[in-house]
Amino acid sequence: MVPKTNSSTSCSRSRASEASRNWLVCLLALAWLLPLAVVAQDAQQGKPVTLSGSIHSEILVPQEDSIIGSPKPDDRVLTNTYVDLSLASRWVDAGARFEFLEYPMPGFEADFKGWGVPNVWVKGKFNKVELTLGSVYDQFGSGFIFRAYEQRSLGVDNSIMGARVVTRLDGITLKALTGRQRRYWDWNKAWITGADAEVDIDRWSKAMREHDAHLMLGGSWVNKREAEEDIMADATHKLHLPVYVNAWDARVRYQQGPFNVLLEYGGKTQDPSFDNGYTYRPGHVEMLSVSYSKQGLSALVQAKRSERMNFRSKRSMSGISSMINHLPAFSMEHTYALPALYPYATHSDGEWAYQAELSYLFKKGSAIGGKYGTKVKLNFSHIHALDVPEAAAAMGTDGPKASYWGWGDQTYYQDFNVQLERKLSRTVKLNLMYMNQRYNKTAVEGEGGMVRSNIVVGEVRWNISRKVTLRGEAQYLATRDDQGDWLYGLLELSVAPHWMLTVADLYNSGDTGLHYYQALATYNVKSHRIQAGYVRNRAGYNCSGGVCRYVPASRGFTLTYNYNF
Repeated sequence: MVPKTNSSTSCSRSRASEASRNWLVCLLALAWLLPLAVVAQDAQQGKPVTLSGSIHSEILVPQEDSIIGSPKPDDRVLTNTYVDLSLASRWVDAGARFEFLEYPMPGFEADFKGWGVPNVWVKGKFNKVELTLGSVYDQFGSGFIFRAYEQRSLGVDNSIMGARVVTRLDGITLKALTGRQRRYWDWNKAWITGADAEVDIDRWSKAMREHDAHLMLGGSWVNKREAEEDIMADATHKLHLPVYVNAWDARVRYQQGPFNVLLEYGGKTQDPSFDNGYTYRPGHVEMLSVSYSKQGLSALVQAKRSERMNFRSKRSMSGISSMINHLPAFSMEHTYALPALYPYATHSDGEWAYQAELSYLFKKGSAIGGKYGTKVKLNFSHIHALDVPEAAAAMGTDGPKASYWGWGDQTYYQDFNVQLERKLSRTVKLNLMYMNQRYNKTAVEGEGGMVRSNIVVGEVRWNISRKVTLRGEAQYLATRDDQGDWLYGLLELSVAPHWMLTVADLYNSGDTGLHYYQALATYNVKSHRIQAGYVRNRAGYNCSGGVCRYVPASRGFTLTYNYNF
């Protein structure tokens, strides 16, 4: 049983300031009392009104395991629990989220500790205009200068508490927003204001429409207003920090038939922060993405250069909190266990990043395609350091200037993989993968050197009957670096429509000889999903889109519950 806590009359029991809590109470009233009046009127007039939501709860009964580094637990039960509610009507929508993280899961800092209602919103819909007050999520372009989003597995929720207006006209979308950014149970003091515009040129060109051509022009601007802090360059000199930091983004996308081209540029004015050693050189990022897709064939080529583009609502922070923007990693996000063992995190100082991907489906009846067809996919990623002078960046200076086209002497990450998907019969499907990886553990994690590995993966799915499916995985990672070789095996039995049983083991056959095993049972009924089991998890990084969070080792009984209504 979760230990009892003292009751609280505030809407949020956390580390938030009293002023922030009062602001939250006002927004809660605004987000629910006003919409209820509109909804009641719609209901009386017979207009559709819907209530929807979800419950997501992860629970761990932790156990001490000194061998893998799982500490003696302070609490008997750990849980991250979220309850979302949304109310929709013709003119007004509203929503709120309750979070209980008084005893947070491993990998969530002490700042997560607390419970309450940190996210509330109300949206008015007036013909072509939408006005949202409260918690706002949005993204401008590729997110180079602004992305407010939630990723619970990483502990990311950098929503903006304020206001947003969106106008959609014929071929034009305009956005404007302002507010303060959430950081755990409080909001950073900096004020964020931004605007975004996208124009679809082809809406006014009959010739472009006739040739199936589409042209989009976009532009964004974001301003951060953050008061000065006492940051000392030395014992007697204080840095003069800019109160206003401006960022901008320009992009163009052209699509015709199977071809799609995106060119995007983002820039930022002087923004001395913890990330760049409190130096003053402006930042910028450029990206080119070209893709081709038609039935049976797809190709993608991307290149990105970023330099000093970490953009935070609190300049003295580190880690993944308080980020206003997002720089995606040009590396494949692997779903298999061993290819994902060494995931890449976007380098904050800057990087050259390249990615290419080719997928082709060999037709049924061909020599390679066989009876049912064969899909082959190639992917290559390479991420390299900028060519930056070796001289140290002194606090208060512009800092070193990188050669634009030059490469530094470090490879941060490289990944070449080939995948093959083939049906062996009506009931058996085979997936094979080979991967060669170079992972600069020092650049990503701070120490460890370059890890060079070769990985092979085999997956077989057997549809035993219409309701019963058996899936198995066998994976092997070979390396002379870090902790040496790894093996992974998994068996998963699905009995539709309710049951799934899973057993898996991650084994280090190199330096440690440790097993990290799990046994899970999953039950689905209607909109409910319950998963229970016993796990032993290794310490490592959980990553998504180039953003990573360190998760310590853990062991114990686990329970996960999901419900959507």
